[in-house]
Amino acid sequence: MSVYAGQDISFFLSSAEIDSADVRIVRVRCADPDLNGPGLKLIHTPSEIDGTLSIAHQDIHIGSYGSVADCPILQNLADFSFGCFIFPTIVGGTSQTIASRWNDIDRSGWKLEIDPEGRIAMTVSSGGHSFVARSPLPLLVREWIFVNGSVKLSAQEVRVEGESLYNDGGRLRKFSVIERVPQNVDWPADTPLLFAAHHSGLAHPAKSTGLHFNGKIDRPRLYGKSITGAEMRRLVEALQPLPSDPMLLGAWDFSQGIRTDEISDLSAYNLSGRVHRLPMRAATGSNWDGNTQSWTEAPHQYGAIHFHEDDLEDASWAPNASIRVPAEWRSGYYALQIKARKGETDVESYATFFVRPRPGTQTADIAVIAPTATYLAYANNHARLDQPHFEVMADSLLIISQDDIYLNEHRELGHSTYDTHLDGSGVCYSSGARPILNTRPRANTFNYVNDTHFLDWLEEQGHVYDIITDEDMHREGSKLLKPYKVVVNMTHPEYYSKEMYDALETYQNGGGRHMYLGGNGFYWRIAFHPEKAGVIELRRGIAGTRSWEAEAGEGNLSFTGEPSGLWRSNGRAPQRLCGVGFSAQIWDFGASYRRLPGSFDPRVSFVFDGVGEDEIIGNFGLRLGGAAGLEIDRADITLGSPPDMVILATADRTGAGGVPTPEELPALYRGFTGEENSLVRADMIYFPTANGGAVFSTGSIAWSCSLSHAGYQNNVSQITGNVLKRFLDPAAL
Repeated sequence: MSVYAGQDISFFLSSAEIDSADVRIVRVRCADPDLNGPGLKLIHTPSEIDGTLSIAHQDIHIGSYGSVADCPILQNLADFSFGCFIFPTIVGGTSQTIASRWNDIDRSGWKLEIDPEGRIAMTVSSGGHSFVARSPLPLLVREWIFVNGSVKLSAQEVRVEGESLYNDGGRLRKFSVIERVPQNVDWPADTPLLFAAHHSGLAHPAKSTGLHFNGKIDRPRLYGKSITGAEMRRLVEALQPLPSDPMLLGAWDFSQGIRTDEISDLSAYNLSGRVHRLPMRAATGSNWDGNTQSWTEAPHQYGAIHFHEDDLEDASWAPNASIRVPAEWRSGYYALQIKARKGETDVESYATFFVRPRPGTQTADIAVIAPTATYLAYANNHARLDQPHFEVMADSLLIISQDDIYLNEHRELGHSTYDTHLDGSGVCYSSGARPILNTRPRANTFNYVNDTHFLDWLEEQGHVYDIITDEDMHREGSKLLKPYKVVVNMTHPEYYSKEMYDALETYQNGGGRHMYLGGNGFYWRIAFHPEKAGVIELRRGIAGTRSWEAEAGEGNLSFTGEPSGLWRSNGRAPQRLCGVGFSAQIWDFGASYRRLPGSFDPRVSFVFDGVGEDEIIGNFGLRLGGAAGLEIDRADITLGSPPDMVILATADRTGAGGVPTPEELPALYRGFTGEENSLVRADMIYFPTANGGAVFSTGSIAWSCSLSHAGYQNNVSQITGNVLKRFLDPAAL
């Protein structure tokens, strides 16, 4: 997502219906086509890529799985057993593979699976003939069960066994079924052992798997002879099986390497492998006892991986074109603009990226932080169609866009962290290595499009700025911010890693000046992948405005081991950083601010130069007609707002549509909305920091979308300009 002069950037395009398109690079000043505002402002930046590109259709293949490379040990099995614990989250409808060494082209090999009726089946196939042992009853969804599939060619038997780990409620379920197989079976060649999928037989890695499993797999074991279910269960239950047993061919411990893609084999044969497409790690195993909430404290209780048939990490497309970023490109928001004709219709799309200064350099006194963690968290958000309460929450009829329709029809583009997987579990990972339809010009107005209103205002006022992305700040820390006189967070920097939070806090404490012009910022604690660029992780807890909750015991991040959830729940409420924190949502209208007595303190008189004493602030704007709207923040000393802050103005007339965040409501009561609740407000505050620094916060997502009102001649623009001018002045604050 983030590049600088001298780096190469590649563009990956696909279309099922268009075979060529005209492309060019544009710098994005305003991404909002609404003619009631500044309008779409894209500045062509000539480059060698300008011209026509050929486009072919490129598939996206989804579904996570684990793989162990083929080897003679796996190829020469005659009698063997495979066992594990599973926690199925979808049962019935289609087949799902738990483990396999199978070639789907010639339908040869073996697989332990859940059949379309939801029954456990052990299948052996050779010469086009399949032999299957099935459980008599379907599995129960979301229940741990031990399963064992055995093949004994010497006795011409295939056997499947299982036993539920839950005996409560009188639902003890246990089975053992034996069927006949031929004495000689031709196993497939060049076929890996897979977990949570079977091999399609195709060589292309992206197309090599099918019939993915939905649910958790814990402690899989492969034994070199056919053994009973009781014997296999003892092996599966053992956290440290004896590697000296020559028949123990594989004993995989998914609690090792949780931060990585590696899966470790504890047997003497070292059949270690890897997982693909980001299945969820740090998942509670069948032995989790509820005495810990962190996998780092008891990793042996987190020996499961949660696989999903709709997991995606990378679209794995071939690039259409590449370009080296020229030195003359100024830092900013950029996109590859893609235009074509589909019949009589003009078609337009964009591939977004960000140009930052070279590391160790700056080209301006102002650094604007592009909230790429938030963009990734919302990437391809399906909430408008998937969440049944969305229309009520939005307080209006939904207007369904072409992007909404396309995302609904093309689930292979992957999810946002607001979505749930097909099995109902929350999506905790998001990657930028795929088409993202809502982080580009002309997209849904939330986040990216809203942010560009501030960029447009900066350029209208003649300010030069550098763009720094969240991931830049996460990986490089406060040294990246230190050279700048002013650092600005825009409309909605909601998702923050510890490294990002530390960097900004260190910058402020070192005398930096921070302008936070948004709402619902610094809210959720996330992590970037330690090695993979453009991949974030989030675990939603039991507090906060949330679309799903992590399973019990699964609130800690697999990438780092840190607790996730709200920063407030982690002892670092946003008020500690910027003085205000998420208070409420307002989706029906935008409120305005009124000045408070603190605004007349001579120390802060610069904020209101050119603004009348009784002047209503922000009773206008592109978002709901006011500068205080969508999501708003308030000051609160008890949550960490500094005692020497000045509350300059407040927007507290938020009405019945002002609904507080869940963490503000330990109990429900009448009058909890903005009609009667004083907590439902947006506060504009200022406070000085050490070494001559200061923080200015407006507490509203809608603030920046009011800047251009009346040709930029308005009090929201005036106040923002006053603060920026004073913050650029090196004189101590």
